Amino acid sequence: MAKNRQPNNPSKNKNQLTGKSPSKKIIIGGVVLAALVITGILLFKTKSQDDPIPSTSSKASSTALPIDTTNAPRKMTMEINQAIMVTEELDYGGKVPSIAEALQDIERVHRPEDGIGRTFAIIDAYGMKMPNGKLHISMHASTEKVGYGAVVFKRTGKVLWHSDIVPATKPASGFSGKSLTILVDDGKGQTYFVDGSKNPSSILTATLRELNSPVDSFWPDGVEREVTFIYSACGCPVKAKVKRVGSKTVRTEELPVLFPDDPPAVALINRLMGWQN
Repeated sequence: MAKNRQPNNPSKNKNQLTGKSPSKKIIIGGVVLAALVITGILLFKTKSQDDPIPSTSSKASSTALPIDTTNAPRKMTMEINQAIMVTEELDYGGKVPSIAEALQDIERVHRPEDGIGRTFAIIDAYGMKMPNGKLHISMHASTEKVGYGAVVFKRTGKVLWHSDIVPATKPASGFSGKSLTILVDDGKGQTYFVDGSKNPSSILTATLRELNSPVDSFWPDGVEREVTFIYSACGCPVKAKVKRVGSKTVRTEELPVLFPDDPPAVALINRLMGWQN
C-alpha cells in the first residue's frame, strides 16, 4: 500500500499501481480488515451503483466527451475495487497553486458501461511546489464501476492516466459499500478502531472498540496522533497527522487532501474531528 508522504524523488514522473510488490506493479485489491462503520455516514452512503453520484470538485465529464490520447500514457486495464497512484509534474509556467487548488484543474472523465454515475474516485492527493512553475502532484485513485476512466490536466488537455475498468475477479473488500471507518494510533504504532455505532457527536466522545474505553481518555490534550480514514472501494487507508486541542482536534500537516471527490464524507469527517469546513 502506498504511503501518504512526500515522494523521495519529486522529479520522477510515474503512475504506480499500488500493491505489495511495487517492482512487479501488482494492482492491489481490497484491504483485508474488519470494517467498523460510523453510522452517521449512512446519510451519505451511495444508495446503489445505479444511482447518480453528486457532482464533485471537478465535475464529472459527459460520456461523450472526447479526449486526446495521442501522447497519453499506455491505456491500462484495471478491475473495480483497485487503486493506482497517478503522479505528474504539472507545468503552470507561473504562480504555482496548492494541491487543493490544483485539483480544480484536474478533470475526472467517467464513462460507465451503464451510462450512470462515476467509474473511479480520487481519494487523496499530496505533493510539492517545484522550480520553474511546476507542481509535483500524486493522486490516489480508486476504481468503482465497470467502464472507462481518465484523469486529465484541463489547462493543457494532457491525459495523465486512463484505463478500461472491468469486473473484479476476486470478492470485494468490506469497504466497497463506501462506509467510513476511522482508526487512531497510540503513538507507538498500534491502531484502534473508533466505534461509531452510537452516532457520537465527535471522535472524542466515541469509544475505542478494542479497549472499550472513550477516545477522550485515550488521547491526551496537546498530543499528536495519526488518524486513519477509510472510505473507498479499494479499502485504501488515508492517513492524517492530528493534534488534540481541548474538545476538538486540528491537523498538524496540510497534506494529504482528503477525499476530494466525496464532499459528504469530508463534511462528516470535519464534524467528527471538529475541523472547520
